[in-house]
Amino acid sequence: MHVYCSKQHANNGSNRFCTHCGEPLSLAVGQVVDNRYQIVRQLGQGGFGRTYLAKDINNSDQICVLKEFAPQVQEQQDLKKAKELFEREASVLKRLQHLQIPRFHASLQSKIGNKDFFFLIQDYIEGDNFYQLLEQRHEQGKTFTEEEIITLFKQILPVLSYIHSLGVVHRDISPDNIIWRRSDNLPVLIDFGGVKQLPASQGFWFTKLAINHTLLGKKGYAPEEQLRQGVVYFNSDFYSLAVTALVLFTGREPQKLYDSYQGVWYWGKEINVSPRLESVLKKMLAYKPNDRYQGAEQILKDLPPLGSTIPPVYITKLKTMVAAPKQKSGNNFISRFHSQTQALVQKVHLPTWFRPFAVSFGGTALVILTGVGTWAIVNSVIRSVSSISVPSISLPKLPSLPKSTNKPDSNEGTGNSPRQILSRRQQLEIPEGFFTRVIDSLFYAKKPELQGRSLTSSSEDEALRNEWYGIAGDFLNKIEQANISTEARQKLGTFRQQDYNTWRKQARAGQLGNYTISQLNKDTNEKFASLFPDQQREKLNQQTFGQIWYALAADQVSKAQSR
Repeated sequence: MHVYCSKQHANNGSNRFCTHCGEPLSLAVGQVVDNRYQIVRQLGQGGFGRTYLAKDINNSDQICVLKEFAPQVQEQQDLKKAKELFEREASVLKRLQHLQIPRFHASLQSKIGNKDFFFLIQDYIEGDNFYQLLEQRHEQGKTFTEEEIITLFKQILPVLSYIHSLGVVHRDISPDNIIWRRSDNLPVLIDFGGVKQLPASQGFWFTKLAINHTLLGKKGYAPEEQLRQGVVYFNSDFYSLAVTALVLFTGREPQKLYDSYQGVWYWGKEINVSPRLESVLKKMLAYKPNDRYQGAEQILKDLPPLGSTIPPVYITKLKTMVAAPKQKSGNNFISRFHSQTQALVQKVHLPTWFRPFAVSFGGTALVILTGVGTWAIVNSVIRSVSSISVPSISLPKLPSLPKSTNKPDSNEGTGNSPRQILSRRQQLEIPEGFFTRVIDSLFYAKKPELQGRSLTSSSEDEALRNEWYGIAGDFLNKIEQANISTEARQKLGTFRQQDYNTWRKQARAGQLGNYTISQLNKDTNEKFASLFPDQQREKLNQQTFGQIWYALAADQVSKAQSR
């Protein structure tokens, strides 16, 4: 079986590096690392390797992230420096114990083939990073509002205050390194690969890798002292956070917002914010570190006050995944510090249409989140989309199940009780955000008069709740009938147009044998139509049934590759 690098070079399935360009190749789905961590799927790729979703088979199949360290450098001094970066990240992560930082599990070295690889194991944070959220806004012609930016600051600055108190500078703050965690609606700071432990009296650190001759830090987001000299201070993180805010607010990359020749930002032109927020951002973005804020608490104090209600637009647009376990800290000092920093975070009051979906069973009342009712406002917009391209947009998670009670569920005998639906979805490994989105779309198509309101736990809504779960059961029956592979089911909700473009390139290059893109379309359309005859192929919703079309196509491609 062939595997392909990002440049579509064909390689033997047993290779760990591309024989054409040297790029590290992905670990295979199902492969077990260190006799413990089983690869579920790839999550992303960076300069030093890839990150994977994995199951800890020695710990009840707990979901975690495996961060692979496989730098594409050859010189011994560069390998040594790159390994230092890995070891630094591991040592720093062991010390960081904050609820808005992924919990560190372990670091390990494992021989795969004839090469040594290093891995970090961390909590898996469920949600989209802010760059993905911005892409989703862009598709609707929107960006983040000023109040959302202020809210983000109030929620992430206490995290920076915490790491700075331990002498740690993140060095790589950007929209793609902050994840909006769905389980508690808080931003989580990730990817500490460029962290720097500052000496007590200086902020200088310099690394130049032979492969690219550049300093660590993203161009446009990192301040001049970091990019040009390798000097970092605590307020270097404030500079990067301010740039992140401008990108989220304007929807434009830093290079479009800054005149590097004159060294000025385009205030009043590309950047239009309230005078008070502009004043805060300008101080965070000061060229000289001494002119910036010296502590996160100072920024929090100067931020404009929030209104009584914050439109949580990005809250309704988050990709959902499995919730990471809550962190437990044995360090009393850190726990106290975290409690103090969280006191700085202002609560966000959600409008009534986004309030939780509540379900009660007998004497047990449990408030739970659901997409029923929360997606109605944007559903009318999404229905008009006819393109098959697939941005990663999804909903709040499927309702959590109540604790067991003595009262029987009215749906239990039909196989469509909440508990049975959740169990079936988990067995099929269908992402819950995608699942909820599909059922909501079907439910509101059938009940358009209910758009705009959430179902409640009251007896009056019992029939509607049962109907929602009935639709869910029918949908799961179709998925089982479709016989979609586990790998394709796991990717539901994340397929994009670029997947189809890749298949097209592979077909043209003969990598699918005699299988053509026309045949792929024909086979996929026929199978889809047999499963969902009511769904018109040319009008598929790109967030729901378009995903299933892609999953069916992905399986067809896999079959062609294995022939």
